[in-house]
Amino acid sequence: MTSTIHDPDALLALGQALQGAGYRFVTVTPATHRRVNDRPGNAHANDLRGVFGWSRPFREDAVPAAILDLMRRAGALRETKNGLCATVRASTIGERLYFHSAFPTHADDAVFFGPDTYRYIAALKRSMETLAPPQRAVDIGAGSGAGAIEVACRFPGCEAVGADINDYALELTAVNARLAGAANVPTAHSDLLNDLDGGFDLALSNPPYILDPAKLRYRHGGDMHGAGLSVSIVDAALARLNPGGSLLLYTGIAIVDGRDAFLETVRPTLDARCASWTYEELDPDIFGGQLGCEGYEDVERIAAVWVRATVRG
Repeated sequence: MTSTIHDPDALLALGQALQGAGYRFVTVTPATHRRVNDRPGNAHANDLRGVFGWSRPFREDAVPAAILDLMRRAGALRETKNGLCATVRASTIGERLYFHSAFPTHADDAVFFGPDTYRYIAALKRSMETLAPPQRAVDIGAGSGAGAIEVACRFPGCEAVGADINDYALELTAVNARLAGAANVPTAHSDLLNDLDGGFDLALSNPPYILDPAKLRYRHGGDMHGAGLSVSIVDAALARLNPGGSLLLYTGIAIVDGRDAFLETVRPTLDARCASWTYEELDPDIFGGQLGCEGYEDVERIAAVWVRATVRG
């Protein structure tokens, strides 16, 4: 089933209503989400956080009538045997609110948002403190648009393109940008940068990096235990960055017998094309439960890494 927003203006108004109500929610890992929802008393939502954060079924009287009306108009409401459910989740980073897919995310066009997003945005904000203001940026695989939107808000004179192969992600990015007051976030359907013209001063990405047997687009990172897509992003970005432009990449890397195959693969390209680059492990051990899945039999850990590279001027 293809996801879509029936009325973007209604979804925008819904986000504004949530912000006006003081809504805050930090989205956790799927495993934590399941554990919390399985606790006694958490089968149904009784407030906005339960509805839009924990994705719990609810009765009509659990939310204000005006919010329920906006959900219907936006196409963000469905009926289940256990009650009504929101088809979107709403997460907050600081004062900004981002819509993304409701839990659980099983659809091929699901838009994922979670702890990786928080690490990504935190690293992005740190890097932007010392980054020359770009005129044109691109968020490759934008998802909810969090990266592009944060760049656009930090650099109002920059066109920050949200690029993705997922049309639903582009719809959500457009609404989330309006919620943030960022008018400088155009969206574009593009496989990596293949469908975009021109060069960029900044390329950023938080791509899928899991080896997923179902090959769901929001999870599957390709070969090399899921690092293949990240390698392709490094190659594509460095080829399209303007002189002096920067790549900022957050991804997860499988470590096998102490070796980082991703770093070994991209190092020659970074050395050849970049005036400078850094590689940092932000977290040495994420998604430990993935190690019990098919294809990870030889992996000892998955590390979250941050790549910052500046091409030669």
